[in-house]
Amino acid sequence: MFQRRIPEWLRHAPTPGAKGFAVLSGIEAISRGILISVFPLIMYRAYQDTVVVSEIYFYVGIISLVCGLLVPWLTRYIPRRWMYSGGAVLFIVSAFLAIEGSAIAIALALFSYTVAVVVLFVCFNAYVLDYVAKVELKRSETLRLFYSAVAWCAGPAGGVWLMQWWTPAPFLVSAIGAAVLLVVFWWMRLGDGKLITKARAPAPNPVAFLMRFFVQPRLIAGWLFAVIKSCSWWVYIVYLPIYAVESGLHESIGGIALSISNSLLFITPFMLKWIDRYSVRYAIRFGFFAGGVVFIAATFSAGWPWVVVAFLVLGTLFLILLDICAGLPFLMAVRPSERTEMSAVYSTFRDVSGIVSPGVAWLVLLVAPVSTLFATAGIGMFAAWAVAGRLHPRLGTPKVPAVPTVPVVVSPVNLSSSHETEAAEPVHFSTNS
Repeated sequence: MFQRRIPEWLRHAPTPGAKGFAVLSGIEAISRGILISVFPLIMYRAYQDTVVVSEIYFYVGIISLVCGLLVPWLTRYIPRRWMYSGGAVLFIVSAFLAIEGSAIAIALALFSYTVAVVVLFVCFNAYVLDYVAKVELKRSETLRLFYSAVAWCAGPAGGVWLMQWWTPAPFLVSAIGAAVLLVVFWWMRLGDGKLITKARAPAPNPVAFLMRFFVQPRLIAGWLFAVIKSCSWWVYIVYLPIYAVESGLHESIGGIALSISNSLLFITPFMLKWIDRYSVRYAIRFGFFAGGVVFIAATFSAGWPWVVVAFLVLGTLFLILLDICAGLPFLMAVRPSERTEMSAVYSTFRDVSGIVSPGVAWLVLLVAPVSTLFATAGIGMFAAWAVAGRLHPRLGTPKVPAVPTVPVVVSPVNLSSSHETEAAEPVHFSTNS
């Protein structure tokens, strides 16, 4: 009697699908988006040196890369649901470290924030590969970006504004978002996913699944696309605010520009239709080529700060297009038995970009101004454009089911004329004759 009065959606969470994961990603975007423009500013405030900031980002990237590769190994001993929960808790830890305010605490807050992103990304992608069919991955990525659009649009500018009003405010918002993420995750009851392993196979270690990665060209290409795209975002997010401050613009310009860029996420459904009309290969090549042109143009316009900002905002239109399609070559090539392991490998694109970007910036800034980094990102996008030329033209298009052929029985009679055909019909004789 009592059970009948409980709504079905309370007794049993619905089967996770593309929309459910999009909601989860949108909530996570609240914790990330509110701080994405705040961290470069508080790091620059704390250390007052662009080279030192790049050095800290470099070392944080190395440590988080190691942590990301260890996630599949740790999930052999720690259930995936607890790993995901631990990543959300790290967001809360990062927020309170940043509120403490000292230079060391801010560096530790950046480290906790980066590791949280890595852990959540590995587990999230493993869940998506468990519950979303390959033909639905494009729709899943588009919904994920669309549901995250509000947080990514309002977060960067809102975080800078809140920091100017009261420094701890954006970090408290991030901590509250992480708490909501935990509640929704446990309500969805994703558990540990659909664990699929090879029969009688030894538990893979990081070296083993890295070797499996290096023998699959499509996985390597998809990972490279994600790394170069992430490096371009990294340059835009971290060095545009620093460039704006050094050029005499207000420190809120970086956050406002990123919010404008993220507002383009609302057009991702139209981008998906455009990709479906052409192909994943064409979309990836177009995104990298056009983005490279615009980023290099920004460097040549370094004397006009507002022109640089306009060029870079335009360039993010192509980066958002790549957010939809650049990771598909990797995700579509993953085998079911390697979901968690290859999700960990794929997640390393964030850490590798977090190592390569500040590492290259560290060297470039020794001999050139900040604006040179935009052209460096553009050159990397041209390299990805060249690699994308080797993708299969029909990548990502649904397979057309074969039309079953109906066997046609042909009578052995001569069909040369209608009279002969009629004569070929069987003649029935009466039993009385």
